[in-house]
Amino acid sequence: MRAKLIAYASGVAAVILVTALIALVPAEVRSANVSILYLPAVLAVAVRFGRGPAIMASVGAFLLFDFFFLDPRYQFTVGRPDEWVALVLLLFAAAVTGQLAADQRARAQEAEEREREAMVLYDVVRLMGESDLERALRAVAERLRLELSLAGVALELDQELGPRRIAAGDEDALRALRDTFASHVLARGRAPTATERGGSSRWVRVIPPTVTHRANLAVEPRSIPVLASGARIATLLLLARPQQRFSPAEDRLLLAAADQLGIAIERNRLRREASEADALRRTDELKSALLDAVSHDLRTPLASILASASSLRQRDVTWTDAEREEFLAAIEEEARRLDRLVGNLLDLSRVEAGTLRPEKAWYDAGALVDDVLGRLRPLTARHSVAVHVPDDLPPVPLDYVEIDQVLSNLVENAAKYAPPGSEIEVAVHGEDGSVRFEVRDHGPGIPRDAERDLFAPFHRIAKRDVRHPSGVGLGLAVSKRLVEAHGGRIWLEHPDTGGARFVFELPLEAEAAPA
Repeated sequence: MRAKLIAYASGVAAVILVTALIALVPAEVRSANVSILYLPAVLAVAVRFGRGPAIMASVGAFLLFDFFFLDPRYQFTVGRPDEWVALVLLLFAAAVTGQLAADQRARAQEAEEREREAMVLYDVVRLMGESDLERALRAVAERLRLELSLAGVALELDQELGPRRIAAGDEDALRALRDTFASHVLARGRAPTATERGGSSRWVRVIPPTVTHRANLAVEPRSIPVLASGARIATLLLLARPQQRFSPAEDRLLLAAADQLGIAIERNRLRREASEADALRRTDELKSALLDAVSHDLRTPLASILASASSLRQRDVTWTDAEREEFLAAIEEEARRLDRLVGNLLDLSRVEAGTLRPEKAWYDAGALVDDVLGRLRPLTARHSVAVHVPDDLPPVPLDYVEIDQVLSNLVENAAKYAPPGSEIEVAVHGEDGSVRFEVRDHGPGIPRDAERDLFAPFHRIAKRDVRHPSGVGLGLAVSKRLVEAHGGRIWLEHPDTGGARFVFELPLEAEAAPA
């Protein structure tokens, strides 16, 4: 209201000023068209204050010129017809000029408002691209608060258990919003109960870091529902400053911002649900793969153990010492196989949970290779094994049990996939600041298109002559994670002469940690 009074008063003052200037010119010097001097004043008022003050200035110019400069003077009467024509032309020219200038001003203001709206909406969309929804909402609330010079902005997200607040800013300024749960009121026509306040919806508020007087907190918050697919999913709360009113352009801006917030929040929800669904799908796939693989790999050794144990317990058959030793060896071999299977499962779960940490000490790599090959001799009995370990190889900082498991998995895979009678090569050699272990077989090799999932849990590669691959598919997955826990890396190479070569590299620095 005050701004309007100033605008109209300025229009009146402008024509009074022009009247005073005309009065300073002697009557005998004045031109008959001196009234045209009012037009620049009316034009200036129209450009600065708009249509209403310009019309008042036009009427004021008409009356003042008649009262002070036309005969009879100091009366609102006109003595000659030609002076009537001059007055009417003055009023018409002033009104048209003011109207055109006011229209131009209105179009310029509308363009500025549209530009402002576009910039704010662009910022809202950009800020809502943040993966952290709470951080994004906080940034959007701050952007709207600064743009509209508000005392505070709050965003309440609707969730099943009712609203719950996460506040930021001055607690005194938040007091006006403390008991206002806008979405609850909009939905149910009443404030939420204490139980309903204890739910899990989230509030994000931004309040300027200044002390707000209690008198300022009496301003009624404005609520704007945030919709998505026709349903309210949130509520935007705006706390204006005392005497602050929203213009139509600001109303349009807030509604557009609420629309963009609704789209962004809904998109975030759909993205989260898609991620959860994908995680559940992958979990189901892993569970199915685990059950399929473990059921086979558990039943096979258990069947062998049961058969050997049952044979040894037969009283009506006399077994020779060699036969008894063969049964016992079979039981031991299958028990070790079960132990490796269970160990891989436990290692994988501990690595994935982040609870498995290498306990490093300095060990001789050659002794480690000898221990592994000695223990796996029953598995490699149908192959020739070549070992290449230089005598001057320095000790390696490693967790003996874990790297023993890695090397055992690689040798076992080589024995499983290489044809009987072929050679398995195990080599260790030093590199710059690291030690490299290699296990190579001369089997059919691994297709290059299978490398992408080679180290994934439960991924198995079928032999060409076997319909269902053996094994659980954990050996390489566990090996990769154990090597990376040592700060090393593992990969597959394709030798020119065929077969597959698995290589893993460990750093010589005892302090090395996974990247």
